[in-house]
Order: sequence, then structure tokens, then C-alpha cells
Amino acid sequence: MDFSQVALNQGLTFLAWATGIILLVVAVFLIKLLIDLSTLAKIVNDTSVMLNTELKPTLNELNETLRSVNTIIKNTDNNMDSIKGAVERTFGKTKAITGTLFSGLVKGFNTAWKMFAKK
Repeated sequence: MDFSQVALNQGLTFLAWATGIILLVVAVFLIKLLIDLSTLAKIVNDTSVMLNTELKPTLNELNETLRSVNTIIKNTDNNMDSIKGAVERTFGKTKAITGTLFSGLVKGFNTAWKMFAKK
């Protein structure tokens, strides 16, 4: 055998071993990746189940609370409307009374002024 043939055989043997080792390392990393992905999928599934079981009652409670707050706001709004109406009626009567009093006061002052102005 000639020297170039031996060198070629040794080079190809080294290349085959190196390729085998690299493929083995890649296979180990792929297996590790698949195991990690399986664990991640299991955790995501558990989290989604937990969210599903915990989130629905929480949303129902929140919905009920919002309905209660809405009812309170509507009742307060109705009560404020009735208070506003009562205040407007009271001020309307007060305005009429004070308008009459002020008008009478002005007429009385004018009459007194005219009486004193003639003398």
C-alpha cells in the first residue's frame, strides 16, 4: 500500500468517527430538548387547567360584584334625581316668595321715597 492510500484511509476513518461522535452529541441534545419540551407542555397544560378552574369562578364573582355596583349606582342616581327635584321645588317656592318680598320692598321704598321727596 502506498502512503497516500494509508493517509486517505486514516483521514476517512477519522472523519467517520468524528461524524459519528457529532451525530451522537446532536442526538443527545435532541433527546434532552424533547424531554424539556415534554416537561414544558405538561406545565403549560397544568397551568391552563388551573387557570380554567380558578378563572371562571373569579370572573363570575367579578360579574356579580359589577352587577351589585351597577344597582347601587342606579339607586343613587334615582335618589339624586328625587333630591334634585325636591331642591328645585323648594328653591322655586323660595324664589317666588323672595321675588314677591323684593318686589314689595322696592314698591315700599319707592312709595316712601316719593312721600319724602314731595316734602
